[in-house]
Amino acid sequence: MDPKLTEASQFFERFKAACIREDVDDCSKLLSSLKVMLTEFNSLPPLFEQTPNAIHELTLARDIYEHAVLLSVKIGDQEAFERDFFQLKPYYTDAGNRLPQSSQEYMILGLNLLRLLVQNRIAEFHTELELLSPAALENPCIKHAVELEQSFMEGAYNRVLSAKQTVPYKGYDYFMDLLAKTVRDEISGCSEKAYDYLSLNDARQMLLFPSDNETLQYIKEEHPEWEIKNGVVVFQKAKDSAPCKEIPSLQLINQTLSYARELERIV
Repeated sequence: MDPKLTEASQFFERFKAACIREDVDDCSKLLSSLKVMLTEFNSLPPLFEQTPNAIHELTLARDIYEHAVLLSVKIGDQEAFERDFFQLKPYYTDAGNRLPQSSQEYMILGLNLLRLLVQNRIAEFHTELELLSPAALENPCIKHAVELEQSFMEGAYNRVLSAKQTVPYKGYDYFMDLLAKTVRDEISGCSEKAYDYLSLNDARQMLLFPSDNETLQYIKEEHPEWEIKNGVVVFQKAKDSAPCKEIPSLQLINQTLSYARELERIV
């Protein structure tokens, strides 16, 4: 075997062992070294040269980037996830017909769909879906993300939150927690615009929390401007503190008339 490939394989084993130990610092250092080593292999994207060890090198590189994606989820680094996922994706697409399918492919594709949903990148979410094969769309990891997106778009927030109980892979919990926060932030914004106050019990049901304590903790951390008085959540203070944005009606009228005159002159 090529000495460079042997060395990279040995580093990868050390990297996997560090991941099992959950030694994040060691994982990050080893991953950086591995990525440098991969630049020595011409069989990898974008060159895809037919070297004697091409299949072994492609498989090793794919495994490394898969572990890198999963590490980014474990440490909660969405930027690293996006970066590593785009480095991994060519091994699923461009090299997909040269390698046996990875057992983690659909799970990681599902994680990426969840990330796009959490970041409200719905157009990219649907673009990624269109690139998937019919077999992939039937996979539980992909179906879970699709059902979440449908529930989110329908405003069925209770289904979104309860979906955490049926995740196909434990690593999905990170993005599910972020999605739950996104949902509650959306509900909070609507609630403080629609009501002057709500009872704590009504606020708890509105925010879909199982207990008053969790509701109070959420309010304390995310909405310190809300007031709690005698079991009532008061939004008025938040409304009063928000700057009032008046519509410059006269300016808009003048602009509209000016556009109309220009259009008439052109015609």
